[in-house]
Amino acid sequence: MIQYSLAYWQHRLTQKGPVRIAMSILVKDEVDIIEDNIRFHARMGVDCFAVMDNLSTDGTREVLHSLQEEFDLHIIEQKCQNYQQAVWMTELAHYAKKYLKADLVISNDADEFWLPKQGTNLRDHLYASDSVVTLKRRNMVLEERALQADYDYRTARFSVANPILYNSETQKTSDAISMLLVKISPKTIVNPHGLIRLKGGNHWAKHGWRWINARNCNDITVYHYPIRSYAKFEANIKNRKRLLSRTNARMGDHYRRWVRLLEEGKLEEEFQRFVLSENDIATTQKLGITETAPMPAMFRQVFD
Repeated sequence: MIQYSLAYWQHRLTQKGPVRIAMSILVKDEVDIIEDNIRFHARMGVDCFAVMDNLSTDGTREVLHSLQEEFDLHIIEQKCQNYQQAVWMTELAHYAKKYLKADLVISNDADEFWLPKQGTNLRDHLYASDSVVTLKRRNMVLEERALQADYDYRTARFSVANPILYNSETQKTSDAISMLLVKISPKTIVNPHGLIRLKGGNHWAKHGWRWINARNCNDITVYHYPIRSYAKFEANIKNRKRLLSRTNARMGDHYRRWVRLLEEGKLEEEFQRFVLSENDIATTQKLGITETAPMPAMFRQVFD
């Protein structure tokens, strides 16, 4: 622990100039969203990217190579098939420290967009003195338009502001809930100098100086698009099934449940439960569960 604390202080005392922000992303078959993700966050203030590709076959790797012509983007090839997310994301944070000279690392997923409050960028809310910054994350919900073949996930209008607090056993076993409405874990931005390891994928961090310089930040919100189409959802669960059959990969109970539904031929029924009708939207808004999200307007601003 002492060596990690020393690493943090050595960097803090010698750091000069503006904070350099790196973003790390682990990807596998994310061709539908990875370019949007890189371009969006570059506009929001990310300086460089460390992207680990885990045997993508859908064109993701080719997109990443093309983006290298525009952005400071490093591709790290990961050929293992044992899905060690926490280990790999920790490795990416250390890579960003060593090769990208990062002061802070945003540990991201391809389906997440980190939005600072209006009129600011990410660096307005981050400091070289930070050890671990924890932020709230919100699921984006699916409306009936998501059932159309030409649906664009960027047009999703509503996020989950106050999730439904199902008990853990219900989440594991019940086929009568929408997983998009449940409580989800926060995300972290870490100072790689002093980082011991990331835990739970990208949701928590053990840091040599966390006990004094960690904080929560309400000025940045992470908007999460975990399910963007049925085809993408099905492909994801098929991959999870392969991982569970070949390795001892750790993953959430909801993924194990979805693998069971895939095997039972009920996965499309599960997808239907994610979709909220207009009446559902009106009801959840009235109850304060969902609210209008700023993301469609932000996407138009960035990409139009």
